Amino acid sequence: KEASSSSLGKDRADTVIIGGGCVGVSLAYHLAKAGLKDVVLLEKSELTAGSTWHAAGLTTYFHPGINLKKIHAYSIKLYEKLEEETGQPVGFHQPGSIRIASTPTRVDEFKYQMTRAGWHPTEQYLITPEKVQELFPLLNMDKVLAGLYNPGDGHIDPYSLTMALAAGARKYGAQLNYPVQVTNLNLRSDGTWEVETPLGIIQAKRVVNTAGFWARDIGKMIGLQHPLIPVHHQYVVTSTIPEVKALKTELPVIRDLEGSYYLRQERDGLLFGPYESEEKMKLQESWVTNGVPPGFGKELFESDLDRIMEHIEAAMEMVPILRKADIVNTIAGPITYSPDILPMVGPHQGVRNYWVAIGFGYGIIHAGGMGKYLSDWILEGEPPFDLIEVDPNRYGKWTTTEYTAAKARESYGFNNIVGYPKEERFAGRPTERTSGLYDLLKSKCSMGFHAGWEQPHWFYKPGDETGYKPSFQRTNWFDPVGREYKQVMEKVGVIDLSPFGKFKVKGTDSVKLLDHLFANVVPKVGSTNISHMLTPRGKVYAELTVSQLYPGEFMLVTGSGSELHDLRWIEEKVTRGGYKVEIENMTDEMGVLSVAGPYARQVLQKLTNEDLSEASFKFLQCRHLKLSNIAVTAIRISYTGELGWELYHRKEDSVPLYSAIMEAGQKEGIDDFGTYALNALRLEKGFRAWGAEMNCDTNPLEAGLEYFVKLNKAADFTGKQALKQIKEKGLKRRLVYLTLETDNVDPEGNESVWHNGKARTVIGNTTSGCFSYGAQQSLAFAYVPMELSKVGQKLEVELLGKNYAATIIQEPLVLTEPTRVRLQRKGESPKI
Repeated sequence: KEASSSSLGKDRADTVIIGGGCVGVSLAYHLAKAGLKDVVLLEKSELTAGSTWHAAGLTTYFHPGINLKKIHAYSIKLYEKLEEETGQPVGFHQPGSIRIASTPTRVDEFKYQMTRAGWHPTEQYLITPEKVQELFPLLNMDKVLAGLYNPGDGHIDPYSLTMALAAGARKYGAQLNYPVQVTNLNLRSDGTWEVETPLGIIQAKRVVNTAGFWARDIGKMIGLQHPLIPVHHQYVVTSTIPEVKALKTELPVIRDLEGSYYLRQERDGLLFGPYESEEKMKLQESWVTNGVPPGFGKELFESDLDRIMEHIEAAMEMVPILRKADIVNTIAGPITYSPDILPMVGPHQGVRNYWVAIGFGYGIIHAGGMGKYLSDWILEGEPPFDLIEVDPNRYGKWTTTEYTAAKARESYGFNNIVGYPKEERFAGRPTERTSGLYDLLKSKCSMGFHAGWEQPHWFYKPGDETGYKPSFQRTNWFDPVGREYKQVMEKVGVIDLSPFGKFKVKGTDSVKLLDHLFANVVPKVGSTNISHMLTPRGKVYAELTVSQLYPGEFMLVTGSGSELHDLRWIEEKVTRGGYKVEIENMTDEMGVLSVAGPYARQVLQKLTNEDLSEASFKFLQCRHLKLSNIAVTAIRISYTGELGWELYHRKEDSVPLYSAIMEAGQKEGIDDFGTYALNALRLEKGFRAWGAEMNCDTNPLEAGLEYFVKLNKAADFTGKQALKQIKEKGLKRRLVYLTLETDNVDPEGNESVWHNGKARTVIGNTTSGCFSYGAQQSLAFAYVPMELSKVGQKLEVELLGKNYAATIIQEPLVLTEPTRVRLQRKGESPKI
């Protein structure tokens, strides 16, 4: 056992890490290894206390997400060489793992996951029942239809892993102090922290909360309510089983998804851990209300086999030798869950120099990769790749304790459910964050969840099959969305865009700030443009619409999921540059309605004396006006690419404004449309979406955003120098626009793109896609190498285990309304 060092040793540090589980120790190891001096980790009892020491230690390359696969892969590669580097054994077993499909839908899910893994270096195979049996001869094969096999998967001893990382951290100069409890945190006016402990105060440039199920208590010290809750997880260990002892090689880990448990070999017996349903699973809610009991460290909960009995029976049916085995140990311990099971990793909005790596439901497999990811971000000022799904700022004031508890129950119970495209989960909804139109629209449509908001995906008409019916093929919304598409293309439609993130920026330095933040020029008063914030490396951190409403007063608008992600970046720039500006987050107070389609002008003109004609209210202009006596800020812009306005107004005016517009549009046949139709419309126009075609993995040049990037403007905007170098070196890949010959399935993004050259290989990936109701075929954006990016190039896109012919076409498929008007003026006939 490690000798503890309970003196502080120093009173200043660059980074103080609070919490000595595998995540915190991994961060200390990576920061120190990268050369950061003065890294101090404080642990209140001993390393691994909390959730690390009792974890089952599973490691897998598999993740349904995209860049989280990189985190898993990095962890495994690190754990493979840790013993050699630190001299500490880690007990790493790599017998591979198999996820088992015992329903046809599950087989479809595996095919769906295969195309999402095909363009990643990780090995993953869809295998036959025969191959499953060969790898795991003790299975009852009655129900097995297929397996998803990841060689190199396995399990590691969490205690030994943490001790090896700790040895490495010390070797590279980090200081690990325990038992030292953090009793308080004070933020000083210069942005540094005073970390108070019973042994004295350490002054630090930044603090990182890696405190596991104590993370809430640390957050409370500075007025934050981290949405975390401890969950009871049990696993069972058997005595020696003769059939297991007789095997020559270790069994692969299996995950029986319908039975909802994992099972692996433990010495000469078996270990298995179930995820029980949301009704049966248990939360430790008292810890949320009253805090974690002061002495809790390496304790466990009382086990409860009755709660997991149906899973034990399922395991005995799948692995019959379990029936004869004796249970020698049942471990029931706390794991911390965030509402969506994903951890919260990165800098926190609203508090300077406060970082988190908390809420790990799978801390062992994430520890290595997240330690590296966070260390890179701290040292380089930007994330090494895009992981917005773990951004702590995806949560906000709307994530109440009730919401967190309801979601954690659901997430735990849904651990092994089928992961469909466009998945919706309904626990904890609606939150307190609803648009002004929610009550009016909720029974008329299928709502989707966006950063706490409810937003209509598609609307019901008599005869439609209503409700949420997820599928890997086309499903109940396919025809209704076509109807809404037609509504906007031929008449006029209304959509609720209230979930947009909305900020007001004003002050003496506002123009200077935006000129430095954005790659585009600052729009003139009364104008709007689309602007991108880039990282120092020239990646696309965010896309916003920027409008200068009055001299020096701006409105910035971003997508719902990016609200606090973008606000944090802007606030950090303001603080670092000392800009004299005020920023106000208007997201919750302000509603947004968009009216779009050929009759949009005709309908809105009935409600105002303001001249809305083409000559008077041009594309990308903005102004304040009254519609039916309701004050709105109107911007002539529409993500549909059709004639349209976005109408920003006080949330309490949403219902009267919507009603007035619907009333005024009776003659024109006005109707609602949702975000699915909006997506189809934007894809046909060749509009990019942040989070799909561009993010922190892409630069604006390869994404085809040159039009919005002004390299010749005077201001040295963030990312400008990097972009000049990228341009000079030339691009390696670029975004192309594909049509596909499919049947009952459409692309939606992250699928493998194949080229049938000398050898048939995966050469790229789609970023988004849908059915084009205009062209009556599937459409997708994809990244491909430059040499395969010419119009007319034949490629293939893999969907549900089958490769479909695809052709690169000239974008866009449908010209935007402003372009059509311009061409008509010149006497040309534009394509629609």
